[in-house]
Amino acid sequence: MLAPSRPAARGLSPRAARAHLAADPVLGPVVRQVGAITLKPAKREPYEALVRAIAHQQVHGRAAEAMLGRLLALFPGHDFPPPAGILALPEEALRGCGFSGAKCAAILDIAHKSVGGLVPSRHAAARLPDEELIQRLVALRGVGRWTVEMLLIFTLGRPDVLPVDDFGVREGYRLAAGRDTQPKPKELAEIGLPWAPYRSAAAWYLWRAADLAKEGRFKAPVAL
Repeated sequence: MLAPSRPAARGLSPRAARAHLAADPVLGPVVRQVGAITLKPAKREPYEALVRAIAHQQVHGRAAEAMLGRLLALFPGHDFPPPAGILALPEEALRGCGFSGAKCAAILDIAHKSVGGLVPSRHAAARLPDEELIQRLVALRGVGRWTVEMLLIFTLGRPDVLPVDDFGVREGYRLAAGRDTQPKPKELAEIGLPWAPYRSAAAWYLWRAADLAKEGRFKAPVAL
């Protein structure tokens, strides 16, 4: 759950976030088990992050990276294909990279809206509040709230984003709280209010709890 109308955040202080969340009765044991926060946002343009997100939707990560690799090969000399270059490609070129028709349409829409200014540059995005960015970018084809929340956390480094629809975050909380069922998104949004202004770090710790459980290494809370 994102704080409404909050000015754009200036980054995450891992030490402050860890100290704040360690005091929470549910997250505290997870923080002590996981240790220091190692979340390091990738310094990409929002346009690139969104295209990469589309490529990864509903396919294995290696398949997505293979498609992106073929796309990059069409633009030698560029770190990533520029929006105008994507729009100038012949129709069959994107399909030739392995993208489905839906992915092609989404990538073209992102490129078109980047050229038109709807998708802001990283510099411009820094001046926009979280919720304003979400409302702008969910208008893009193939882009939902969760995708933008991932961009906010992992690309722009916003510190106070809690993706309550994310399965891993809800599963992490279920494990940390010793519950039989996951909280519903609205319930988790309420639960997470005390974690502000470090809800991105809270989500990261909950993801780590879910990962540890998959590996059989999560220490379940002791019932009082």
